[in-house]
Amino acid sequence: MTEQLGLAGMPVRLFSVTPTRLTTWQDCPRRYRMTYLDRPTPQKGPPWAHNSVGAATHNALRAWWDEPLRRRTVEQAGRLVVQHWRPEGFRDDAQCDAWLQRTRDQVTTYVEAVDPHDEPVGLERTVGFPSDVLAVNGRVDRIDLRVDDSGERRGVVVDYKTGRWVPSETDARSSMALALYALGVRRVLRLPCDTVELHHVPTGTVAVARHTDESLQRHLRRAEQIGIEARDAEAQSRERPAADPMDDVFPARPGSLCSWCDFRAHCPEGQAAAPTRRSWESLAD
Repeated sequence: MTEQLGLAGMPVRLFSVTPTRLTTWQDCPRRYRMTYLDRPTPQKGPPWAHNSVGAATHNALRAWWDEPLRRRTVEQAGRLVVQHWRPEGFRDDAQCDAWLQRTRDQVTTYVEAVDPHDEPVGLERTVGFPSDVLAVNGRVDRIDLRVDDSGERRGVVVDYKTGRWVPSETDARSSMALALYALGVRRVLRLPCDTVELHHVPTGTVAVARHTDESLQRHLRRAEQIGIEARDAEAQSRERPAADPMDDVFPARPGSLCSWCDFRAHCPEGQAAAPTRRSWESLAD
C-alpha cells in the first residue's frame, strides 16, 4: 500500500495515477468513469486505424533497440514494422497496404538519423514517484543517457509521436506527462533529468524542452489538482447507489474530441457535440 503519514501520524493513502489517467479526467470525467470505474467496462467502438499505425511504430522502434547492435539496421527496422503490423481500422485492404508501406518508410527514415550505438537506459520503462497526495507512475517510450557540457550524465525523456500534428517546443514544454516522466526518471534511475523530447516519426522533427526545477514543480502541482478532483469524485461515487448514473459527479465535457471517443455510443451529449468519424479518417491523405 502506498501511504504517507498524515495528521496525528495516521497513514494517508496516496491516490495512484498515471499521466493518461489524469489527462482523461481533464478531458472528460464521464469518459474517465467509463474507462477506469465502470465494471463491466462499456463496450468500445471499433478500432481506429491511427492507433494501428501508432502501435506498429512504437513496437517496431522498441524491438529495434532490443536487437543486438549488428542487427540495428535500417532494413531490420522496416521488417519489424511489418512484423508488428495489425490491419485494424482501415477502410479496406488497399488503404491498409498503403499505410503499411508508408509507416515502414517513416520508421526506416527515422532510424537513419539514429546512432544505434547510443544505447538507451530505458525502453517502455515504468517510472514513478510519490508526491504529497499522488503516487505517480507511467511508462516512458525511451530514456536516453547523455553527457552535458560539464561532463555530467543526464537522463532525457523521449516520447514518439505519429499523428498529423507536428509538435513544437511549446508542446514539449507544456506536456504534463513529459514533466511527470522526468520526475519519475529522477526518482527511479537516480539521474538528473530536465530535458524532454517529442520525436515526430513521420517528419523526423524533434521538439526539445529543458525544464527547471520550478517548471517541473508547476506541472506537479497541476497534476495534484487534477488528481484531487478525480479522487474526490471517486469517493462520492462510492457513497451513491450503484444504479445512480452519477452524471453530476462525472459530467460529460462535449467537444471536438467526442468524435474520437471509444465510448461515444454511450454518451448522447458527445454524439450531439461532434460528428461521427469513420475509423480511418484521422489518417493524413
